Amino acid sequence: MMKKDRGFTLVELVVVIVVTGIIASIFAMQYGPALQNYLAVGRRANLTHLADTALRRMVTEIHTAVPNSLRLLPASGTAPACLEMVPTSDGGRFRTAPDTQWDPANPSTPSKPLDLSGPTLSFDVLTAFTTAPKPGDWVVVGNQNTADVYDGTSRAQIAAIGAPPATGSGNLPLGQSRITLKTAKQFPYGYEGGRFAIVPDSLQAVTYMCSGAGVDAGGTGTGTLTRVVRYDFKASQACPVAGGQSAIVARKVKACNFVYDPSQGATQQSGFAQLQLTLADHGESVTLTVGSQVENMP
Repeated sequence: MMKKDRGFTLVELVVVIVVTGIIASIFAMQYGPALQNYLAVGRRANLTHLADTALRRMVTEIHTAVPNSLRLLPASGTAPACLEMVPTSDGGRFRTAPDTQWDPANPSTPSKPLDLSGPTLSFDVLTAFTTAPKPGDWVVVGNQNTADVYDGTSRAQIAAIGAPPATGSGNLPLGQSRITLKTAKQFPYGYEGGRFAIVPDSLQAVTYMCSGAGVDAGGTGTGTLTRVVRYDFKASQACPVAGGQSAIVARKVKACNFVYDPSQGATQQSGFAQLQLTLADHGESVTLTVGSQVENMP
């Protein structure tokens, strides 16, 4: 009895390959676009998250910046947009007049008001600090003009932070703390209320710098949004900022635009900043625009 050969012929193999290819192409045609859309949605979601995080960080610092310290820097080179500000870590209210009950009875340890009519070396702080300042940090008082905080008109450096003299049991204290400056300073007159701001020396001025914006051949953004700190206060600052300590806030920047109006409204005590950031990745791009009110009352 003859045995039959087992296996398949070359024709059968070719038929199987052709049929498999047809089925694979059908699946590719049906599910390929869906897969590409899924990947595109993921890229757009990631770009949205990155842009939103960057803009929220900028808005947070704008809200806590020294009043009237925001300014747009003149652009040059590859940096199309630079927004500068002076951040604060805390603030409070200072004594504006002597203690009329304590001072006559204690002439050797009087209260220390901040007298805007002349130079002041130390003054009492009437409110408690949330973030205590350190020697070397800066005090800003009455900053009504943008240039004042940068050229030093409204700014002085702290030498020490101590406690005012105790007034005895049952009496109100002279203040929560007493700030001594490195050199006596006459601050400009500001709005009533005795407010001051603390600027950390570890930051000084801060600039958000958008540089190298554009797209490459693959549709990915080529620019970066960088936060630059501690490059010293300068009356006139250029964009891009030289020196200091920098950290990248966002990559893949396709475009960015910063707009600032320092005197929105009839009272001219509030400004408005508009921030726009476009990120791109492999042909997908996302543009986010946010607006922020700026408190400009010193």
